[in-house]
Order: sequence, then C-alpha cells, then structure tokens
Amino acid sequence: MVAPPTIANGHHHAPPPTSHLPSTTPNGTTAPTLPAWVNPSLATLLTVHRPSSHSFSAYSTSLVSLPPGALFARLTGLTPTTQSYSSVQASRTLHIELNSDLLYVDHSCAPALEFDMARFEVRVARDRPLRRGDKLTFFYPSTEWTMAQPFACRCGSGGCLGTIRGAGEMGRGVVGRYWLNGFVEEMLAEREVGKGQT
Repeated sequence: MVAPPTIANGHHHAPPPTSHLPSTTPNGTTAPTLPAWVNPSLATLLTVHRPSSHSFSAYSTSLVSLPPGALFARLTGLTPTTQSYSSVQASRTLHIELNSDLLYVDHSCAPALEFDMARFEVRVARDRPLRRGDKLTFFYPSTEWTMAQPFACRCGSGGCLGTIRGAGEMGRGVVGRYWLNGFVEEMLAEREVGKGQT
C-alpha cells in the first residue's frame, strides 16, 4: 500500500453459505437465516495481503465477481472517532472507524469500489465490473473533506492525481469526475458559492 488507509482490510477464507436453513432464536422459535448476499461475511468477499511487517503495505483483493453498481458489503460494527489516517468521514461532522478488514481497501484514482456513507454500503464502482482477484480500492476524497495525512498516490492508473488530499483541498474539476458522497457534494457546492461561483 502506498498511503495510510482511510477506510477499508481481510483474513480467513470461509466458504460461502450453501443453505438458508432456519435458525433457532433465544425464545425457541425458528427464524430464517439471512442469505449471504443480504449481509455476507467479509471473509467470503475479500482477502488481506500483508507483504511485509510495514502496516501500510497491506492491501485487499476481491474473492467475488460482481457487476457495476452491485452491493459489495454493508458497513456494520462502526464506531465514532476523531479524524485519523484510519477513519472514514461519514458526514460533515462524523468520522468512524470501520473495525473490519475493510480498513485494507486502498485509495486509487481508478477506484473499484464506492463507500456510500449515507447508506452505509460499499458498492462496486459504476463504470466497470469487479472481478475475483481485483485489488479493492476506492477514491478517498469521495468520503474525506480534509485528510489527516495527505499522501503521494502511487496507484499507477493513467489518470493518477499525484498528491491526494481531501475533496475540500482539490479542484471541483478534478473531484467532479468521481462519484462522491452527498455531504461532500454539498460542501463543494457551498465552497463554490462562497467563492462567488455557481
């Protein structure tokens, strides 16, 4: 990994569930088990690679193939925090820790995923499918107004932006080419109005 992760890391490879048999609830009644595609285990979706002991070198790859725009994972188990290199901005005022292997989803200027913080979902990018083995990435400024640690991107994409900062520190023409969370879009619009641009 080139830069400190802002959001999104994998571990053991568990096979996907093969049945949807009912489970017993604490009161003795049965309840249907949710199928994996409703809320799949991250262990069936991604694996984390740790090429060295340096924590910023870890990254994740997909264990599944999905079409553009498909739901990849739901964001659960989140905790509020202060802004840091590992936090994800979820609204104008809220930063969260992912507390999962999604931490190892790296930045890319040609992202494979989108972190939708209004829905607490991770989706496949809308412009291309996700293939098994693809590196899992998202565009960090899509969630971050400012970055705790701006960094030199080494994603290697043809349109690599170089230094990555929060959306509030980047030009509208640059970040406007990407899918952005609604609160980031609103803050960009307010910034433009403040500059006398509409």
